[in-house]
Amino acid sequence: MDAWWQEVWQTLQAEFADIGDAKQLTQITVRLLIAAILGAILGFEREHKGKAAGVRTHMLVALGAALFVLVAQMSGNQADAMSRVVQGVIAGIGFLGAGTILKGKEDEEGQYVRGLTTAAGLWMTAAIGVAAGMGRESTAVFSTLLALAVFSVMPRIVNTFEKND
Repeated sequence: MDAWWQEVWQTLQAEFADIGDAKQLTQITVRLLIAAILGAILGFEREHKGKAAGVRTHMLVALGAALFVLVAQMSGNQADAMSRVVQGVIAGIGFLGAGTILKGKEDEEGQYVRGLTTAAGLWMTAAIGVAAGMGRESTAVFSTLLALAVFSVMPRIVNTFEKND
């Protein structure tokens, strides 16, 4: 019976041995944490403005995108395989984003559509997660700052021009 338990223990150790050393553990931790934090920042801004997709949604999108590319990268996949993983993330986020877009009744100006910015924000959050997961943390941080500018600054600029008309 001891040999059986020993075999079970060795099998469990082998199953959880995908992180080889401290360097790899640190890379995984940093990349996933950066993705989650940057997703949370964008999600907080959206939640603060009362939008449907908030902190948790944006965190999960960024974290999931980072995990998809990180696992593929750790598996030693070539560039063509990584390209397919990224394409899959983009397509999946497209379906998620489509679920946030609502078409309502027409108003005086024509069609009434809500959720396009939320869908685009989720798409951007996935891209930021992909960048973080691939080890491009600086690019992910810079992209997050640009997305925050689009969410925060652009409505003020648009309102200023609309008031002048």
